[in-house]
Amino acid sequence: MTIINSLRGTCDILPGEIQYWHYIETEAKTLFEKADYEEIRTPLIEVQNLFERGIGKDTDIISKEMYNFQDKGKRNITLRPEGTAGIARCFIEHKLYNKNKEHKFWYSGPMFRYERPQYGRQRQFTQIGIEILGIQDAIADAEAISLGFNFLKNLNLQSFYLEINSIGSLNNRRQYTDSLTQYLKKYYNELDEESQYRLETNPLRILDSKNEKIQEILEYAPNITYFLDKESKSHFDSLKLYLDAIDIPYEFNHKLVRGLDYYNNTAFEFKAKQLGSQNTICGGGRYDTLIEILGGPATPAIGWAIGLERLIAIVKHNIDVKSHLVDFYIISDNTRQAKLECLIVFNNLVKKDYKVKLDLNDSKIQKKLKKASNCLAKFCIIIGEEEIKKEYIIKKDMSSGLQDWIKKEDLLDQL
Repeated sequence: MTIINSLRGTCDILPGEIQYWHYIETEAKTLFEKADYEEIRTPLIEVQNLFERGIGKDTDIISKEMYNFQDKGKRNITLRPEGTAGIARCFIEHKLYNKNKEHKFWYSGPMFRYERPQYGRQRQFTQIGIEILGIQDAIADAEAISLGFNFLKNLNLQSFYLEINSIGSLNNRRQYTDSLTQYLKKYYNELDEESQYRLETNPLRILDSKNEKIQEILEYAPNITYFLDKESKSHFDSLKLYLDAIDIPYEFNHKLVRGLDYYNNTAFEFKAKQLGSQNTICGGGRYDTLIEILGGPATPAIGWAIGLERLIAIVKHNIDVKSHLVDFYIISDNTRQAKLECLIVFNNLVKKDYKVKLDLNDSKIQKKLKKASNCLAKFCIIIGEEEIKKEYIIKKDMSSGLQDWIKKEDLLDQL
């Protein structure tokens, strides 16, 4: 019989790996709640038009990467490729703008993009992100960036750095795009196939090219900084002032753009040196027009997202998961009565919120003790035929090797 494997671009998270996911998710939740962010959850499926209107039809996500299908009602449905558009739709649909002027959300969940699987990047991937809605001032940008910075610091991530840029207002961006396009047309025959395609659809994405020849051409290309209006310059200057005030180092990169049409003004990325050319681990920016584009009131906003698969790949060796020990490892001989007594002890300890493992295998006690040691258990509870006769249990300290004989009824009192 043919074995069914997982789809290309998807992966199973096995028990030996899930502890890293739990650790990072807990760190994120703790940080966001300290900063008074509210969790929000939106559906994995949305109408296709949400992303076409919000992200932009000429982006790589829309033109190449979305998972689209028709449901049984002939509706065009999309597996969400990112989280911001769904949160914007939710914000409008439930009229959250009537409840408060300012909203701070965080989210976590699976996203889907049809792209070539590679290190730390899958077709089904998980993002953690934040959104700040309702604040125009650059202090919101600084707060968002500071949360990303502190999150990565808390994970002991080594050698990461922050790049920032301003892509100005939508009008600034259009003017710059026209100028960049005219410049690149002079080098059309020297562009690679991908850049030629992007020149016709989304010229700003050429700035992201990893092709050394393209980067040589871009060396004398127009600089978006000179297209910023007074308001955009002031906003960016304020952001840098705020970041300096809270000691967050940054590098200015005038070629930094984001791949979605809804971005304006602030764009930023956290990058890790150990990832090589595909080194972005967190990306975000301001999207002051998205809510209005989707039918809501004009609402300034900023947010970012982190891909967990890529993050885990580079921080797992820095994460100490030894704190996630088994408190009690319970073993018995292979008699029914001993197993019954172990089950009772297991149930009582779990109800007291201890982390407990009940060994169900019919193997020898010495082998079970070795397994208890391998799983870093603090204590081992041993119940065999002799212990049942004497109505005692053995509690073994796995670090010192010392054993105590304890009456069954006294176990919980002596913990």
